[in-house]
Amino acid sequence: MRTALSIAGSDSGGGAGIQADIKTMTMNGVYAMSAITALTAQNTTGVQGVSEVSAEFLEAQITAVFEDIRPDAVKIGMTASGALVRTIARLLREYEAKNIVVDPVMVATSGSSLASDNAVTAMKEELLSIATVITPNIPEAEVLSGLIIENESDMEKAAKMLGDKYGCAVLCKGGHSVSDANDLLYEKGEFSWFKGKRIDNPNTHGTGCTLSSAIAANLAKGFDLKVSVQRAKEYISGALGAMLDLGKGSGPMNHAFDLCGRFAEEGR
Repeated sequence: MRTALSIAGSDSGGGAGIQADIKTMTMNGVYAMSAITALTAQNTTGVQGVSEVSAEFLEAQITAVFEDIRPDAVKIGMTASGALVRTIARLLREYEAKNIVVDPVMVATSGSSLASDNAVTAMKEELLSIATVITPNIPEAEVLSGLIIENESDMEKAAKMLGDKYGCAVLCKGGHSVSDANDLLYEKGEFSWFKGKRIDNPNTHGTGCTLSSAIAANLAKGFDLKVSVQRAKEYISGALGAMLDLGKGSGPMNHAFDLCGRFAEEGR
């Protein structure tokens, strides 16, 4: 079985972060492992508190994984401080990690800030250059590129600028009133648009975590990046289309929408 490691924050509500990553990786056919960057007290209405782990303990977690079950892909999500970002980048270089997917999480769906300024700086200086692909949404792409993105042409400019600067592929995610549900992949000088139909579901908590984890899982299984992105988009569409409705705010998706078998059967 192929393996994948998620380096991200824990979501006590289960819809995003490590919890979403493990569910997504499992449903996409790989063995999921984790290194937790922070504990969060959060639910569908917002983030009530964040307790960051030390750089030393994060290093211990990542080291324990790589020295026993080496991951075939690594997904990086919420990293709140520069010290954590630099620790991650150093270790991934030392272990020569492959198939690195960086989701530059800066703000939660609820609007809460999840990354400090020094974390964003460290991301630019240390992490993006070792990524296979980065998966910013429109606001994140604006922060990383310094450009204003108002249309699809702006998405292309920002993706090209980031890809050329850091030497990685860039999946600029649509939405945010820019290109509906269409995502743009810039890879090795070429643009590929992945068209999607916006699903009328207000429960979108964890969509970014889920998409990046699904991409990592498919890269771990040996699919190329374009196929991995397409498969990931199909998976997230299914999870949103299942119309799960939990919580009082922006609720989670049904990551297990395609789960079947006798152990998934409901009781009477």
